[in-house]
Amino acid sequence: MSDSVKTRDDLLSEARAEITVVDAERAEALIALEALILDVREPAEFQLGHLPSATSIPRGVLEFKVGDHPDLCDPQRAILIYCKNGGRSTLAAYTLKQMGFTQVEMLIGGFDGWTGDVHLVEVDPSIY
Repeated sequence: MSDSVKTRDDLLSEARAEITVVDAERAEALIALEALILDVREPAEFQLGHLPSATSIPRGVLEFKVGDHPDLCDPQRAILIYCKNGGRSTLAAYTLKQMGFTQVEMLIGGFDGWTGDVHLVEVDPSIY
Protein backbone atom coordinates (compact mmCIF):
# COMPACT_ATOMS: atom_id res chain seq x y z
CA MET A 1 0.00 0.00 0.00
CA SER A 2 1.18 3.52 -0.74
CA ASP A 3 2.89 5.50 2.03
CA SER A 4 0.36 8.29 1.46
CA VAL A 5 -2.68 6.08 2.05
CA LYS A 6 -3.65 5.51 5.67
CA THR A 7 -4.94 2.16 6.78
CA ARG A 8 -7.71 1.43 9.25
CA ASP A 9 -5.04 0.71 11.86
CA ASP A 10 -3.38 4.08 11.18
CA LEU A 11 -6.68 5.89 11.74
CA LEU A 12 -7.43 3.92 14.91
CA SER A 13 -3.95 4.63 16.31
CA GLU A 14 -4.31 8.35 15.65
CA ALA A 15 -7.75 8.40 17.24
CA ARG A 16 -6.68 6.40 20.34
CA ALA A 17 -3.94 8.94 21.02
CA GLU A 18 -6.55 11.69 21.29
CA ILE A 19 -9.43 10.08 23.20
CA THR A 20 -10.11 9.04 26.77
CA VAL A 21 -10.58 5.29 27.15
CA VAL A 22 -12.37 4.06 30.28
CA ASP A 23 -13.20 0.74 31.91
CA ALA A 24 -16.55 -0.69 32.99
CA GLU A 25 -16.25 0.76 36.49
CA ARG A 26 -15.97 4.30 35.08
CA ALA A 27 -18.79 3.51 32.66
CA GLU A 28 -21.04 2.57 35.57
CA ALA A 29 -20.17 5.87 37.27
CA LEU A 30 -21.06 7.79 34.10
CA ILE A 31 -24.38 5.94 33.88
CA ALA A 32 -25.10 6.88 37.51
CA LEU A 33 -24.24 10.52 36.71
CA GLU A 34 -26.74 10.44 33.83
CA ALA A 35 -24.15 11.08 31.15
CA LEU A 36 -25.22 10.49 27.57
CA ILE A 37 -24.62 6.80 26.92
CA LEU A 38 -24.13 6.65 23.17
CA ASP A 39 -24.31 3.34 21.30
CA VAL A 40 -22.86 3.71 17.79
CA ARG A 41 -23.64 0.16 16.65
CA GLU A 42 -26.27 -0.58 14.01
CA PRO A 43 -29.96 -0.57 15.09
CA ALA A 44 -30.25 -4.38 14.96
CA GLU A 45 -27.27 -4.72 17.30
CA PHE A 46 -28.80 -2.17 19.68
CA GLN A 47 -32.12 -4.03 19.78
CA LEU A 48 -30.42 -7.24 20.89
CA GLY A 49 -29.04 -5.51 23.99
CA HIS A 50 -27.43 -2.27 25.11
CA LEU A 51 -26.10 -0.44 28.13
CA PRO A 52 -28.73 1.05 30.46
CA SER A 53 -30.33 4.26 29.18
CA ALA A 54 -28.28 4.16 25.97
CA THR A 55 -29.17 6.25 22.95
CA SER A 56 -28.70 4.65 19.55
CA ILE A 57 -26.99 6.73 16.88
CA PRO A 58 -25.16 4.53 14.37
CA ARG A 59 -21.57 5.50 13.54
CA GLY A 60 -22.47 6.03 9.90
CA VAL A 61 -24.80 8.96 10.67
CA LEU A 62 -23.21 10.41 13.80
CA GLU A 63 -21.79 13.57 12.20
CA PHE A 64 -25.16 14.31 10.62
CA LYS A 65 -26.98 14.07 13.98
CA VAL A 66 -24.80 16.57 15.85
CA GLY A 67 -26.87 19.66 16.50
CA ASP A 68 -30.10 18.03 15.29
CA HIS A 69 -30.42 15.24 17.85
CA PRO A 70 -31.58 16.52 21.27
CA ASP A 71 -28.86 14.48 23.02
CA LEU A 72 -26.08 16.00 20.89
CA CYS A 73 -26.77 19.71 21.30
CA ASP A 74 -24.57 20.41 24.33
CA PRO A 75 -20.83 20.07 23.61
CA GLN A 76 -20.12 20.17 27.38
CA ARG A 77 -22.29 17.17 28.19
CA ALA A 78 -20.50 14.07 29.50
CA ILE A 79 -20.67 11.29 26.90
CA LEU A 80 -19.80 7.61 27.19
CA ILE A 81 -19.56 6.07 23.75
CA TYR A 82 -19.34 2.39 22.82
CA CYS A 83 -19.79 -0.06 19.96
CA LYS A 84 -19.36 -3.85 19.73
CA ASN A 85 -15.68 -4.09 20.64
CA GLY A 86 -14.11 -0.63 20.31
CA GLY A 87 -13.32 0.17 16.67
CA ARG A 88 -16.33 2.24 15.67
CA SER A 89 -16.52 3.92 19.05
CA THR A 90 -12.85 4.91 18.88
CA LEU A 91 -13.43 6.71 15.60
CA ALA A 92 -16.75 8.14 16.80
CA ALA A 93 -15.21 9.50 20.02
CA TYR A 94 -12.41 11.09 18.02
CA THR A 95 -14.90 12.63 15.61
CA LEU A 96 -16.99 14.11 18.43
CA LYS A 97 -13.86 15.61 19.97
CA GLN A 98 -12.95 17.14 16.60
CA MET A 99 -16.48 18.57 16.43
CA GLY A 100 -16.03 20.35 19.76
CA PHE A 101 -17.39 17.92 22.36
CA THR A 102 -15.13 18.14 25.40
CA GLN A 103 -16.21 15.33 27.75
CA VAL A 104 -16.17 12.25 25.54
CA GLU A 105 -15.06 8.91 26.99
CA MET A 106 -14.96 5.56 25.21
CA LEU A 107 -15.68 2.19 26.83
CA ILE A 108 -12.75 -0.16 26.34
CA GLY A 109 -13.82 -3.47 24.85
CA GLY A 110 -17.22 -2.08 23.87
CA PHE A 111 -20.42 -3.99 24.43
CA ASP A 112 -18.60 -7.33 24.18
CA GLY A 113 -16.36 -6.35 27.11
CA TRP A 114 -19.31 -5.01 29.08
CA THR A 115 -21.35 -8.18 28.72
CA GLY A 116 -18.33 -10.32 29.52
CA ASP A 117 -18.46 -9.00 33.07
CA VAL A 118 -21.53 -8.80 35.26
CA HIS A 119 -23.13 -5.54 34.13
CA LEU A 120 -26.72 -4.58 33.47
CA VAL A 121 -27.91 -4.94 29.87
CA GLU A 122 -31.23 -3.66 28.54
CA VAL A 123 -33.03 -5.46 25.71
CA ASP A 124 -35.70 -3.98 23.47
CA PRO A 125 -38.97 -5.55 24.74
CA SER A 126 -40.34 -5.79 21.20
CA ILE A 127 -37.75 -8.50 20.44
CA TYR A 128 -39.74 -11.05 22.46
